[in-house]
Amino acid sequence: MTDPFGFLHTARSPVPPRPAEERLGDWREVYAGQVLLPLVSAQANRCMDCGVPFCHGACPLGNLIPEWNAYAARGDWRAASDRLHATNNFPEFTGRLCPAPCEDACVLALEGAPVTIKNVEQAIADHAWESGYVGAAPPGRHSGRSVAVIGSGPAGLAAAQQLTRVGHTVVVYERDDRIGGLLRYGIPAFKMEKSHLERRIAQMRQEGTVFRAGCDVGGRVDAAELRRRHDAVVVAVGAGQGRELEVGGRRLGGVHQAMEYLVCANRVGEGDAAEPRITAEGRRVVVVGGGDTGSDCVGTALRQGALSVVQIDINPEPGSERAGHEPWPVYPKVYRISHAHEEARGRQGADPRLFAQATLRFEGDPGGRVRALRLSRVEPRDRSPVPGTEQVVPAELVLLALGFSGPERGGGLERQLGLVRDGRGTFARDGAFAAPGAEGVFVAGDAGRGQSLVVWAIAEGRAAAAAVDSYLTGRTELPAPVRADDRPLTA
Repeated sequence: MTDPFGFLHTARSPVPPRPAEERLGDWREVYAGQVLLPLVSAQANRCMDCGVPFCHGACPLGNLIPEWNAYAARGDWRAASDRLHATNNFPEFTGRLCPAPCEDACVLALEGAPVTIKNVEQAIADHAWESGYVGAAPPGRHSGRSVAVIGSGPAGLAAAQQLTRVGHTVVVYERDDRIGGLLRYGIPAFKMEKSHLERRIAQMRQEGTVFRAGCDVGGRVDAAELRRRHDAVVVAVGAGQGRELEVGGRRLGGVHQAMEYLVCANRVGEGDAAEPRITAEGRRVVVVGGGDTGSDCVGTALRQGALSVVQIDINPEPGSERAGHEPWPVYPKVYRISHAHEEARGRQGADPRLFAQATLRFEGDPGGRVRALRLSRVEPRDRSPVPGTEQVVPAELVLLALGFSGPERGGGLERQLGLVRDGRGTFARDGAFAAPGAEGVFVAGDAGRGQSLVVWAIAEGRAAAAAVDSYLTGRTELPAPVRADDRPLTA
């Protein structure tokens, strides 16, 4: 175990990011080259190895956090990697992309200084790759059964790896021209460089997983025929249907969905184009939506050379302390500053966010392009406009980052597989991820849960794989960390 008094003589010290102005000059990760193992080991030693580790409850993967903290504290990085990979297929993804609800559930969070779990996780995963501790794990025998996984985001990849490792023949079908789903084209490189994704895909290929990019299942590829060719199907297509903002001027030029914009930027990084089709360069940018996707847009626009960036959040500005109705160990809504917000403050001198504001309409120029947004302050309870609080914010590029309402509509996938939608617009499934009325079809990740965290996507992929394995063989030894109807810890 770690030093039970380590937290008393070692202060919390997160790994520092690169200076904001430095990272704004490139697309490398915010923490590129910043993780130092001695610092991480000392921070891991602050873990108290609690008798009841609440960090477990906040993590849908059930990550064995106190165990790998103890190994990292002693510098036994191989053992730390083994314990980390025991519950998480892709810890280098979650170590970069997960907002770490485990830290808010750490017992030390009661005093405001939780263990830097996310930093420790990323350091273990990265050091394991650099030291050769992570290799392919092909199955010892093959089952003679085949599984189609539709979608190659974190849920699809996790399900595919688990099913391949127990001997099933797994083919991953991806609509885009490259494997990775949201990890490939939705996440900016400054949050996770694509080399981490490529490395995992190469590992999975060595294990036997087959990838088919450019396969639009439900479109050019008939989903019903795909079901007939395989013994089971896992639908992990994500929740890509962006929410709309139906106000006046929505069809003006220069108003785009956030994901359309982020994909353009990521394709430049992949070498598909010299310049993005949609760019913030030399423009005043307004991002409508206060979540992580909106923050990604802020960081991307700054790197493209935007004149200014403003982010509109309809929610009131949260306080710096937990509200009474969000007691420890739940993940609280408190004032947080993303790295993109930090970059904007350094460049513009102020937080780019305007809180408790709603867009009333877009205003255009004579050429039909957006030139401004008319906003109004809103009441916190019902979000109704407050009279006399209207303001105009100039904009030549507006990005809608309002979240997602379920899998994309309009394709043939759900009709061809017999999928139905629930009241939230996602694909219905039972507690064991099986789609009702569609024999041998399972739904994993955001396609069934709705938009969520990468850690939930991986947990669902692992659990869905266990359900598929049980369906195919009558039993399974694969772990199932969550049920399809599980939800994050709340008060």
